[in-house]
Formats: sequence, structure tokens, C-alpha cells
Amino acid sequence: MPHHTSLIAMLCIGFVLAFIFGLLAHRLRFSPIVGYLLAGVLVGPYTPGFVGDETLAPQLAEIGVILLMFGVGLHFSMRDLMDVRRIAVPGAIVQMAAATAMGWFLGTRLGWSDAESLIFGLSLSVASTVVLLRALETARLLDSERGRIAIGWLIVEDLAMVLALVLVPAFAANGGADTGGLGTALLTTLLKVGGFVALMLLVGRRVLPWLLERVAGTGSRELFTLFVLACAMGIAFGAAELFGVSFALGAFFAGMLLNESPFGHKAAEDSLPLRDAFAVLFFVSVGMLFDPMILVRHPLMVLETLGIIVIGKSLAAWAVVRMLGKSNDIALTIAASLAQIGEFSFILIGLGASLGLMSDESRDLILAGAILSILINPPLFALMTRRTRKPDTVQTTATRPPQGHVLLIGYGRVGVKLAEVLQRANVPFMVIDTDGDKVINARAAGYTAIRGNAADDDVLAEAMPGEAALAVLTIPDPLEAGKVAQRLKLGTTSIPVLARAHSDEAVKHLLQRGADAALLAEHALAHSLGEMITAMPQYRSGPLRSAN
Repeated sequence: MPHHTSLIAMLCIGFVLAFIFGLLAHRLRFSPIVGYLLAGVLVGPYTPGFVGDETLAPQLAEIGVILLMFGVGLHFSMRDLMDVRRIAVPGAIVQMAAATAMGWFLGTRLGWSDAESLIFGLSLSVASTVVLLRALETARLLDSERGRIAIGWLIVEDLAMVLALVLVPAFAANGGADTGGLGTALLTTLLKVGGFVALMLLVGRRVLPWLLERVAGTGSRELFTLFVLACAMGIAFGAAELFGVSFALGAFFAGMLLNESPFGHKAAEDSLPLRDAFAVLFFVSVGMLFDPMILVRHPLMVLETLGIIVIGKSLAAWAVVRMLGKSNDIALTIAASLAQIGEFSFILIGLGASLGLMSDESRDLILAGAILSILINPPLFALMTRRTRKPDTVQTTATRPPQGHVLLIGYGRVGVKLAEVLQRANVPFMVIDTDGDKVINARAAGYTAIRGNAADDDVLAEAMPGEAALAVLTIPDPLEAGKVAQRLKLGTTSIPVLARAHSDEAVKHLLQRGADAALLAEHALAHSLGEMITAMPQYRSGPLRSAN
């Protein structure tokens, strides 16, 4: 294939196969990550057929790492951590130490170096954010005590991995042999990181949110999105070039600082499509590294690796939660939610491989363990939560509205204003939204609010659609709104559904999915502006006459 088309081929085939296998995984109720990894395996050098460009794949993966870490920073919540710090901080540290020790022991038994064994163990110690959050959301546990602990635990793991990504290159540069040289290398790295962090906190913390607000003030969506991506990529590149720290750390801080701006949520929304796209390419690139024959050559080693992830790490988490005074139900839920590994593990092994610290064998074992643990985790988590279902899963904090209430689905800008109108008119309503911060804001305003997807049966059961008079969908995404409308029209839950839309195509889609009416936002705005204009004194009696 000509050199100039290799990037196009990589992108086209990567996205097409990722979609096919991601959709298949979704249909089979597995995480789409499994599908993306398998797509990578198919275009990798270890399977017949098309082989992706092995020089381009790592660069695309690096962009994926930058945008993944930027997303982690955008959603970083110190509040979530502080609420459960007494259990999440010591629990995550102990669990990660135990899993790392088990991985190191397995690695040294297989004859690997201490450096490779430590990175191997550390890669097994951290759970996938995507898999964990999806499991908690499916089980309706995001707002429960065990859900908050799991999220706080995950934040500690993420911070520990950010630190690891900074220190591993220093360890590799010294070779891990000379203690004095290692100390000097680590000190130099920490000084560089300290300089970068100080610059970001002292200057970036003020400048970036200020710039974001100024760009938002231009009213240009393109410039706003471009600025967000420029921050992610530019700061990551600058951190690497000027301070010698990883792209990941720079991107993480860029996201964390933009998150402090009032427009942080919009920055997260606008950058999401590109982050999702390159995250998919990241997983495809990782899958290209996997040799599936490891399952045939070393099945016992694969089982031992999987055992550390699913059994060893989970037992460590269960034990530390119990020692910290929590119930067995909470301990089992936390243990099950952490029984998998994902994106941070891939980032770490990619870094280790680029530094010459990881062999193909250790990398393949980690990838095999990741794929298998992600496959096993959903049914394992579902089994555990069914056994431990307790009242702490109730997610509303206000009194339920009386019969005949309105289901207000979506608490964004339109939802907030509609809630105010309904409250002033004394119309009872209940808010439903998938975003935790929006639900918190709704409850702070005194509204009854549920966190979850309104298309899920458990969420609808709590929202009592059979007693509701009406559902109003203010969700901007027509595909998501259409899915909710379709679900609301099934069986005995069928109630009138009103929806918002931004195009004629969206109106048609919503009506086809069961909405009784769909209001085109632009038409409503034009009608309101027209009424305001015609209410002005000079226009009440008809058109103005010519000045002549």
C-alpha cells in the first residue's frame, strides 16, 4: 500500500472494525472496549489479512492517551474524593500495593527483572474507569454509599497512576540498578514535575479559565471547541518538551484546570466526540499489540494473571473495606467493581514497552487479563449486587411528588428553566438526569431528582411513570431522547411525551419513536421574538408608513 495512504487506511479500517465489533460486544452485553480491542487484534501483525501501519498506531494511541487523560482531568472531582477519603484513600493504596506485590511475585517467578515485574503488578492493580462507571450505573448504585466509595477509590487509583507515569521514565533512565543514581534521577524528575505543577497552579489556574470564558464570549462554537482541544494538546506537548514530563500529566492538568471554569461542563461536552473517537483508536492500537497465541502457549500464566485481577485484587479490596468498618455488602460490591483492568493499564504497559522495560510476554499477559476480566466483570458484578441489594441504592433525597406529576427528563439549560417555570406554577415534577452534578444541583434547588437513564427499567420504576401525567424530554441528543420516548410508550407505562428538537430530522425521529409532540427550538424562538416585536407600540397598528 502506498505510504501516503497508510494513515487513511488505518483510520478507515480501524473505525469500521471498531464499530462492528463494538456493536457486537454491546449486543452481547459486554463492554464495547472488548470489541475495540478485538478489532485491533484483527488488524495487528499476529493475525492474517490487513496489517495496520505499526509506526502510525503508537502515534494515534498517544493522541488517544492525551485525550483520555484530558477527559479524566475534566471529570476529576476532589469533592467526590473528600466525601469518602477515610476509606477510599487507605483502601485504594493498600489494594494497589497488594495487587502490585502479587504481580511482582508472579513476574519474578517467571524470571523477569524487578522493573518489569513491578510495572506488570502495577498494571494489574488499577481498574477501568469506563467499565466501573458503567457497572455502577447499570446497577443504579452511582449515588449510593458503595457507589461513592467506588468512585472515590477510582480517583485515588487514577492519581497514583498519574504519579507512576511520571516516575517510571526516571526509573528506566537509571536502569533501576544504582540506588544513588536512581535517587538523583527521581529527584530531578520530581523537580521538573514540581515546576510544571507550580506553573499550572499559579498561572494556568487563573489564565486558562479566564481565556475559556473570553472565547465562550465570542459566541463561536468552533473557536470554543478549538480552544479546548488546543489546551489539551498544547499543554500536553509543552509539558513534554519544556519540562520533560509525560503527555499524560500535561493533559490531565489541562482538563483539571478547565474543569474549574463555569464553562468546564461545556468544554467536556464539546470535546467528547473527538475524545471518544481517539479513545477508540487507542484501544484498537493496543489490540494490535496483542498476540492471541499467548492463550495457547501459556494458558496457566494467563489464568494466574486473571486470578490476580479477579480474585487476588478483589480479596484485598474486600479485606481492607471490612477492616475499615464497612459492611460485608459494601465490601463485596467494591471488590466486584474493581475486579477488572483497563485503560490505565494499557497506558502504563505502552510506556513500559517504549522504555524497554516490558517484554512481549508480559504485555500479552496483561492484555489477555484485561480482555478476559472485562468479559467476566459485568455478570460477576450483577451477581454480587443482586446478593447485596440494600436500601442504600435509593437515590432520591426529596419527598416524592403527588400523583399526576411531570417527568422532567434532562436538567440542562432548558431543563433548569422549565423546572423554574413549573415550580412557580405549582406543577409537581420529578427530574431525571444521567449527570451526577446536574442531579446534585436539582436537589440543592429543592427538587426531587433521580440519577440514571430514563430508558432503564429500574429508573422508570423509581420515577413512577404510571402515576405521572406527562413526560417532557429536554435532552438535546435526539437519539437518546428517541430511546427514552420509545421506552415510555411501552406497556402500562405509556404516558404523553413532549420533546425538544433542533432540526426537522430530529422532530421526525422523535415522532417515529413515540413522542406525541416535538418542539423545534428555532421555531419557538422565532415565535417568541415575533411576539415581542409585534407587542412594541410602533408595530401594534400595522406596518410603519413611509417617512415621506
